[in-house]
Amino acid sequence: MLSGESLQANVEGLLAGLNPPQQEAVTHGEGPLLIFAGAGSGKTRVLTVRIAYLIATHKVWPDRLLAVTFTNKAAREMRARVETLVGEGARKMWVGTFHATAVRILRREAERLGIASSFVIFDEDDTRAAIRRVMDELRLDPKRFPPAGLSHAISQAKNELKTPAQYPNRSYHDEIVRRVYESYQDLLRRSGGLDFDDLIMKLVELLQTDEEALAKWRDRFRHVLVDEYQDTNRAQYVLVNLLAEEHRNVVVVGDDDQSIYRFRGADVRNILDFRKDYPDAQVVRLEQNYRSSQAILDAAYSVISRNPERAEKRLWTSRAGGEKVCATQAYNEVEEAEFVADEVERLRKVDGRKHADFAILYRTNAQSRSFEDVLARRRIPYRLVGGVRFWERREVKDLVAYLRFVSNPRDALSFSRIVSVPPRKIGNVTVEAVSSYARDSESDILTLLANPASVPGLPRASVAPLQGFRAQLEALRSVLGVLRPSELVDHVIEVMNLELYYKDGTPQGEARLENLNELRGLAEDFDDRDPTQGLEDFLAEVALVSDVDAYDEEGEGVTLITLHMVKGLEFPVVFMVGMEEGLLPHQRALDESAESIKVDLAANEMAEERRLCYVGMTRAKDRLYLSCAFRRHLYGRSQPAFPSRFLTEIPQSLLTAPRGNAPVAPPRQGYKERFQERQVQAAPAPPLVQRFATGDRVSHPSFGTGTVVKSTLTRTDEELVVKFDKAGLKILSGMLAPLTK
Repeated sequence: MLSGESLQANVEGLLAGLNPPQQEAVTHGEGPLLIFAGAGSGKTRVLTVRIAYLIATHKVWPDRLLAVTFTNKAAREMRARVETLVGEGARKMWVGTFHATAVRILRREAERLGIASSFVIFDEDDTRAAIRRVMDELRLDPKRFPPAGLSHAISQAKNELKTPAQYPNRSYHDEIVRRVYESYQDLLRRSGGLDFDDLIMKLVELLQTDEEALAKWRDRFRHVLVDEYQDTNRAQYVLVNLLAEEHRNVVVVGDDDQSIYRFRGADVRNILDFRKDYPDAQVVRLEQNYRSSQAILDAAYSVISRNPERAEKRLWTSRAGGEKVCATQAYNEVEEAEFVADEVERLRKVDGRKHADFAILYRTNAQSRSFEDVLARRRIPYRLVGGVRFWERREVKDLVAYLRFVSNPRDALSFSRIVSVPPRKIGNVTVEAVSSYARDSESDILTLLANPASVPGLPRASVAPLQGFRAQLEALRSVLGVLRPSELVDHVIEVMNLELYYKDGTPQGEARLENLNELRGLAEDFDDRDPTQGLEDFLAEVALVSDVDAYDEEGEGVTLITLHMVKGLEFPVVFMVGMEEGLLPHQRALDESAESIKVDLAANEMAEERRLCYVGMTRAKDRLYLSCAFRRHLYGRSQPAFPSRFLTEIPQSLLTAPRGNAPVAPPRQGYKERFQERQVQAAPAPPLVQRFATGDRVSHPSFGTGTVVKSTLTRTDEELVVKFDKAGLKILSGMLAPLTK
């Protein structure tokens, strides 16, 4: 550890480099402190300097400090920064995630809870396997009660500190969850294990039931500092207060405007109500931003300021002005992706940007496909963060494997993939026996399955499941050459019950279904051909795309990432795409049910969607692009898309349109309402009337005058190709574009 004089000099030098609110937060004395730290306001620096300040000025021993973060990466960075300030003494600090901290304490206090100190920690796969075993014991149908959904429900209960006995009993499903939860906990106990959520729950149980342990750990941690406090759930909130309630030296840092993990149990009220728990708390607001231009901050504020029940804060920066936020409306998701690729290439030439300077942010993983395709085709390297590439996602590969095997029953690789999707009690021994016999006899697998008992080495128990599987496959084979590719995709999902298989009650299950719908939308591009040729072309296209490498040998590429994953990151140039009603905000937030409980739920969802938009916008340092489309493949079909309310709420004075493009405009008056009415009508909607014809002279408020080159009626729209006198050739939606003859 550094000498007292050296440490004091280090801290004084650092204090001189802080702005006044940062200094106020660092030099706060005893008692509770709430730091509202806006995006890019230097909160990590404040936390690390405060720790050094406490050690240097208040003579706090490093091992009496507990600093809690939400990621191991953040914990390592904080420890390294503090070590440069105070020396090796920082290694004695307790810096880590909530779960890592809980493990350290529970290892020491296991006997008090009646568990072994060598307890095993069950990961997600272990948990799913244990729940499936419990369901077998309880004779529960996994199709009716998906294990993933039960696991999610149990996790949520533990985050709320609810034991099986305390689990609500509002329905038959609740009773099933309670029974599985109870049996699952018994299995954990017999296995000597704790799952991820048990770590916090057991620690809270220890501190609430053992006064000696509570006194010991309160005395140990004389100062508690919590980062990202807006992301804490009920269990974490209780844990922090148990440790800090006596000495009250608790510092929480966070930003309610960046609370975006409600689906994980995070409760924004924890930070908003901090002063109710600690009425004497000092409050410091960090509003000077060191990341973005003022133009970006002003646009982001115009969105987030509309959220109710938020702590008022308005970010500012010494970087006055800056490029206006660029808003654009493409015709569809492909044109949107082409626009992004064009801008990436243009800014690399004009501004000398690196590929790593760019990020494409989207609401759902399924949206990445069009960008992956365009970037790969144009040899622009990219990195997909927070998931595998679209064509490598499990559910996508499963469905493609079905299509390949149906069209080619010799494809043993596809057979081995689909045979247990969904599970059919057909094991690896059976799969290997069938594949080997097919290879040795040079027969196709479907022919062998007509008489599975003749396959050498085949377990007798597998005969009936294989015969049932063959019947399903033959049902698919019978429509080859009849159904178009998109219809065949639908048929596979229906015959194989894939929707029920993937719809397991978790956010991940919803994402898988969205990816299947995205795949169906891509298949529609091949529907205008002979069905057999269309399927062959579709599968060829899939093979080519999936084999494309991002040419990312040195890890340098455009970043593709969801809005939920991007928090904590920053990029010089950000493209926020798919800014449409139903995507951002997500469809779940658009529930307008008259039932009060659903209205409240929708209001909370909408507030979180607005925060998600704000998080995305504040990732941008120099340039921010916001884009939407006139039409989009969404939920399995192409349909008109409407600009997000978050996009249209930004004052036009803060926006600019890209060269040759119109600014984002809402649809023609009343069209959105008429379209939605048609969607819910029981009777077929009346046919559309063609408003424009080839040769018509038209006027557009942004593009000026032009001539209609082509007009095509679809089921829901009139698609126009217009050559404008000055703006050139444009593809427009006749229903949405503000065109007049």
